[in-house]
Amino acid sequence: MGIRTRFTELLGIEHPIVQGGMMWVGRAELAAAVSNAGGLGLLTALTQPTPDDLRREIARCRTLTDKPFGVNLTILPSVSPPPYAEYRRAVIDSGVTIVETAGHKPQEHVDDFKTHGVKVIHKCTAVRHALSAERMGVDAISIDGFECAGHPGEDDIPGLVLIPAAADQVKIPMIASGGFGDGRGLAAALALGAEGINMGTRFCATVEAPIHDNIKQLLVQNDERATNLIFRAFRNTGRVAKTSVSDQVVALGGGPGAVFEDVRPLVSGARGRTALETGDVDAGLIWAGQVQGLIHDVPTCAQLIGRIMHDAEAIIRGRLAGLLAA
Repeated sequence: MGIRTRFTELLGIEHPIVQGGMMWVGRAELAAAVSNAGGLGLLTALTQPTPDDLRREIARCRTLTDKPFGVNLTILPSVSPPPYAEYRRAVIDSGVTIVETAGHKPQEHVDDFKTHGVKVIHKCTAVRHALSAERMGVDAISIDGFECAGHPGEDDIPGLVLIPAAADQVKIPMIASGGFGDGRGLAAALALGAEGINMGTRFCATVEAPIHDNIKQLLVQNDERATNLIFRAFRNTGRVAKTSVSDQVVALGGGPGAVFEDVRPLVSGARGRTALETGDVDAGLIWAGQVQGLIHDVPTCAQLIGRIMHDAEAIIRGRLAGLLAA
């Protein structure tokens, strides 16, 4: 029978499951595998060194799937920002029809995408930001709870509260992100008012994820306590896997008078990429969420999505329905 929501209908996908747009991880082989399994795979635009490289990666993804897939474009304030407008143009020129935006003041990008018929999902960490994005004209919201990997914002609101709080006010389709990894999570997200889930860390521990097996095994071995919150003092909180590197970042960044320059050598994106590609868990930061405690294997994307859908449907039809009094 399957699970149909406004989100699956909006994007023309089979299952209400989205693969997060992760730096260095959101490449064609993973995005295509997720889409082929009925979810929505996402390429990460800024993983590609140039807009032309993004065009080539989009073309490569099309050789691997004929199902819908999208591109993540995360806009971050920077002294020397990447050419966001050129990446946006690469997406539009390539005929991609689904984009996930995230980050700082996306209005310019949303307007251009919408003008060209691109459906926009905006990822945010607070109800007020979701409502702002809705007013901008995005088509859907991905609301990101405190459990997530990456940047959970500064409000520290976990999904159990954030998702229904957002659902009470957001009128467009909304999916839930942060802490999701199995069918129980999908069923819970639907009960809380979301219309699907976004998973990042869980998709890192799949066969098709283009990262070293040592990193995948780290995610399997870790439990829900094995994360560090970094950059707290700088009001740019990030959640990463607990490793010797992130322990150092916490120690250096939490001291009296700490400034970002104290930790900069440890947190570069290049070091994180080295960790993912070589399997050296001490080479750089590994971004991972508390959902590590629910990761016990490294399946294919098709196996993972099939299992999630089977379990969610069984919970909804069986256990929950069985609790109702006759």
